[in-house]
Amino acid sequence: MLVSRKRLTLTIDVADWIANVEALPLLSFVPVDNRIAVRAVQLEGLASRDPADRMIAATALGLGAILITADAHLRAYRPLETLWD
Repeated sequence: MLVSRKRLTLTIDVADWIANVEALPLLSFVPVDNRIAVRAVQLEGLASRDPADRMIAATALGLGAILITADAHLRAYRPLETLWD
């Protein structure tokens, strides 16, 4: 979606990029399960109404992970630990 909206530029095809990322040993994709989906809907105080932002936040919270993001809405959400330099 970001690529099609010209908000993100990749030097290779999206499917190839995903395959390359999946092959990295220290990175994994986390499927959205029912717990993540329900949590995304129930995030109190998250300013973003974007479903993708809410899924990302719910996933990070569920994993106890630090989210690396420049997104101001996600960075301002206090229950979420974020990092951006």
